[in-house]
Amino acid sequence: MSIESAGLSKSCWETEQLAENMQETTGIGLSVVIPVYNEEAVLTKLFERLYPVLDKLGVGYEVVFVDDGSCDRSAALLRQQHKLRPDVTRVLLLRSNAGQHAAVMAGFEFSNGGRVVTLDADLQNPPEEIPRLLAEMDKGYDYVGSIRRQRQDTKWRELASKAMNRLRERITRIRMTDQGCMLRAYDREIVDAVLSSEEAHTFIPALAYIYAANPTEIEVEHAPRAAGESKYPFYKLIHLNFDLMTGFSLVPLQIFSLVGIGISLASFVFVIFLAIRRLVVGPEVEGVFTLFGILFFLAGVILFGIGLLGEYVGRIYEQSRGRPNYLVREHLRPQSDPAEHQA
Repeated sequence: MSIESAGLSKSCWETEQLAENMQETTGIGLSVVIPVYNEEAVLTKLFERLYPVLDKLGVGYEVVFVDDGSCDRSAALLRQQHKLRPDVTRVLLLRSNAGQHAAVMAGFEFSNGGRVVTLDADLQNPPEEIPRLLAEMDKGYDYVGSIRRQRQDTKWRELASKAMNRLRERITRIRMTDQGCMLRAYDREIVDAVLSSEEAHTFIPALAYIYAANPTEIEVEHAPRAAGESKYPFYKLIHLNFDLMTGFSLVPLQIFSLVGIGISLASFVFVIFLAIRRLVVGPEVEGVFTLFGILFFLAGVILFGIGLLGEYVGRIYEQSRGRPNYLVREHLRPQSDPAEHQA
């Protein structure tokens, strides 16, 4: 699906021209957006590996760290890194924990590069893979996803992820082999289209895929967490997939409608069967437990349908409130900030 068909061609063209003009002024061709939440144990290693990789690219770049309301020393370490590399380091300190995707959206909004790469701070996706994503963009792709070659997660998590990937693809028609890998590269036009959506809850890689005219995927390495623990426990994974499915498709509601129609037809046939049986056999009580079992099953289906409908209504409610997805407490800028040039 092209951006023009999404009704965004004019605004995206204008923002693309602005990005090109800004790049000419500031020399920023690449922005690396990294959300950070309680990652003090791994940040030093990230700094040691990330900056040498970017320095070798030979292009102007900036690193946008977004501290998502960390409770440890992550913010202090980011401040220290800003002092060490003030020429290319931008730090956003959010007032509270807004969630990974809200933090990435904040990084998108404050980034200035013609290309934007997202990277997790836990070093499971090596920073050394960034040049490979950019090489694919040089071939004409506007969105480069990634597939973890050998996942270092637990077996149950890998199986659950594969199952959710298949279910999501069938429901939303969005083809992403590995939706859980955040190492991705976006053209500025795609980033601006994502920002213009202004959705309360969204899944950025899927939204970008909708807007991309020429997306692709490549395999990347995957390492165990360098330190700390996963910020996506089982409950959050379920919540994320509910957001993904209800935010990009009406198929769950349509499936439930079909299930309701099927159960209604089956119930009608069963009622006719019971009526005929009563006329032939006469009154009997042996079927009471069967009827209770059917009743409990139908009650479960009804409750599931109410919960599914509630997911959609809840999304409408949260969107209608118009509350900001995040609030920036402090913004540490690079020495050559585009805002200074515009002023």
